[in-house]
Amino acid sequence: MASSEVARQLNDNCRPLSLSGHVGFDSLPDQLVNKSISQGFCFNILCIGETGIGKSTLIDTLFNTSFDDRVSTHFQPNVRLRAQTYELQESNVRLKLTIVNTVGFGDQINKEDSYQPIVDYIDAQFEAYLQEELKIKRSLYNYHDTRIHVCLYFISPTGHSLKTLDLLTMKNLDSKVNIIPVIAKADTISKTELQKFKIKLMSELVSNGVQIYQFPTDDETISKINATMNGHLPFAVVGSMEEMKVGNKMVKARQYPWGIVQVENENHCDFVKLREMLICTNMEDLREQTHARHYELYRRCKLEEMGFRDTGPENKPVRVPLLKGYTDSKKSISHSHASVESLQETYEAKRHEFFGELQRKEEEMRQMFVQRVKEKEAILKEAERELQAKFEHLKRLHQEERMKLEEKRKLLEDDMVAFNKRKAATELLQAQAFASTPSVSLKKDKDRKNFM
Repeated sequence: MASSEVARQLNDNCRPLSLSGHVGFDSLPDQLVNKSISQGFCFNILCIGETGIGKSTLIDTLFNTSFDDRVSTHFQPNVRLRAQTYELQESNVRLKLTIVNTVGFGDQINKEDSYQPIVDYIDAQFEAYLQEELKIKRSLYNYHDTRIHVCLYFISPTGHSLKTLDLLTMKNLDSKVNIIPVIAKADTISKTELQKFKIKLMSELVSNGVQIYQFPTDDETISKINATMNGHLPFAVVGSMEEMKVGNKMVKARQYPWGIVQVENENHCDFVKLREMLICTNMEDLREQTHARHYELYRRCKLEEMGFRDTGPENKPVRVPLLKGYTDSKKSISHSHASVESLQETYEAKRHEFFGELQRKEEEMRQMFVQRVKEKEAILKEAERELQAKFEHLKRLHQEERMKLEEKRKLLEDDMVAFNKRKAATELLQAQAFASTPSVSLKKDKDRKNFM
């Protein structure tokens, strides 16, 4: 039997009764209010938009204070998120406000994955809350909830259409956070262009399947105003902390050569509508939607990834096993419940599955390592064979060259022997010729003297 069917049967079995006198539980709303005031509230805002589009100025104007937000440059290598928490108090209500700013969003040449750090940050806050919730000894009472309750997405007032980066970012975030699109610096385009731009933006969001936050209409006290404000989305806003005198009063405004734009004048911009919807009317609904819709979706997907299910193999509801001392006193538990998979059994099954997967991957890595070693050995052996063949070839060439040199040496030695022989013969002939030369010269001298 599914849990929803059990709940339906319990509701059907409820029998209304009338009281014969005052009891006192009608003070429960007052008790809840007093407890909430004593605990305080937290609210987390994520501001997404290009650098210099006016995110910090609008937040300052919304909460009528100056937050010490550092000025960012356009030269950021990647997108990073900067969160700062402030303690605010209005009357006797304390609010812990966290403002998360996207530093460097849209400043990179390659904007393909600019939204990924934002998605990772939102998931990290969900994961932190889930880990706290799964602890045996939980402290959710004083836990600082950092889950994002609303995302103010700042759209550049181009007057044409949404950028691809805007569509991709909102499409990847609409299932994780309540998105309220706002047209920043709305005083830079005319009213006619602004109205056409709003229609164009909403048409693009619908056609691309982007789900933005819709103000709830189920509460009769605020259904009419919320339904009206849903038709004004996206809000065209102007922010400014500068006060100027208009008539007999000081107002927040922006001074231009052609006139003054009053921030809180609904004829000039939608700032008052945004503040009314975001802070005064629907802040608690934004908190509830974050917990009941976006966090529950993340929690369900995460637990399903871990192997947990609401029903067992036979489509029976999963029951947590009772303690031994408690089960001994509950002999009426039916045998069918014992066959239902418990959380502990699910954990053990998942644990065995994880270790099996780990061993399988380890075996795959070992086999891959052995294969790589064999391949490397084969490559080394092939290289060794090539080197040996090259060595043998060089050795053979060396021997051939040596034999050629030996032949040339022998020929040279033979030439030298023949040359020496010829030299010796020549020297002998020269000696004989020199020995006969003096007798001939003496005879000639004697003949010359006789003639005289």
